[in-house]
Amino acid sequence: MAYSSLITSLPHFTLPRSHFQRFGRRNFYVSAAIPPIPTAAEVSAASDALDSASIAAIGGGSVAALAAVISLTDPEKRRKMQAEEVGGEDKEVVREYFNNDGFQRWRRIYGDGDDVNRVQMDIRLGHSKTVENVMKMLLDEGPLNGITVCDAGCGTGSLSIPLAKEGAVVAASDISAAMVSEAEKKAIEELKNSPGTVLPKFEVKDLESLEGKYNTVVCLDVLIHYPQSKADAMIAHLTSLADSRLILSFAPKTFYYDLLKRIGELFPGPSKATRAYLHSEADVEKAFQKVGWKIRKRGLITTQFYFSRIVEAIPA
Repeated sequence: MAYSSLITSLPHFTLPRSHFQRFGRRNFYVSAAIPPIPTAAEVSAASDALDSASIAAIGGGSVAALAAVISLTDPEKRRKMQAEEVGGEDKEVVREYFNNDGFQRWRRIYGDGDDVNRVQMDIRLGHSKTVENVMKMLLDEGPLNGITVCDAGCGTGSLSIPLAKEGAVVAASDISAAMVSEAEKKAIEELKNSPGTVLPKFEVKDLESLEGKYNTVVCLDVLIHYPQSKADAMIAHLTSLADSRLILSFAPKTFYYDLLKRIGELFPGPSKATRAYLHSEADVEKAFQKVGWKIRKRGLITTQFYFSRIVEAIPA
């Protein structure tokens, strides 16, 4: 499933000290960097290229100036308008979007062609780093031959296909029929010369409809489309499908990212888009604790236009 990013154009804005990572003794897989300031041309390109992007384009450098602009936004009104256009709430908005305009845009971003701009290429890089980190987490526990994996929100198959190449038995699903069709075509093409490889089983399903039991469940870049109240239920459901572990990625809610997102809602871009929700790591951890699970590994992926927190949870 597609992901959202923050695009910043904040002259002399100092990153809050709390934004810097504190590792302690926890296990982290990290690929991170503070985003450099884009040029005006890049911000313009990003506005046209991205969908759920938050674009901050303010000519001041203080938190007070940012807060003043935030007070003028009405993001909830825009969210209601989006829902009314497709006759439903978050799930219907996501399904409609990724079966139409969103599918075309994110197929290019997730692909390997050169028909993308600099912003889209950067997001492609960030997403590929997320997949690489998840594969490392999985392979750290040993070979994947015969291991059952549920790829919930598989998008165009960017994780399902590498999993199958490693010998995993993959059940892949997405709310978007267009994404599932594209993923299946890509898998057939990429795995046709891999004798003995089991083709992933692809199906159109939303997270709540998933059934079965798997050794491992992976859900990447999906929670950004749902508020924390719904995310808690989704985490509970996904853990009920997993015997050993659940790997989850989400857009982290920090002072810095939340501020940029709020300001960015002044600049929604020309295309219809899904709603973007950030989640605090503490809230996600509480959701796991409620169902008797705990976070064992943590990772952070940050490029100029992409950011993602990855956690691996296991039964406590």
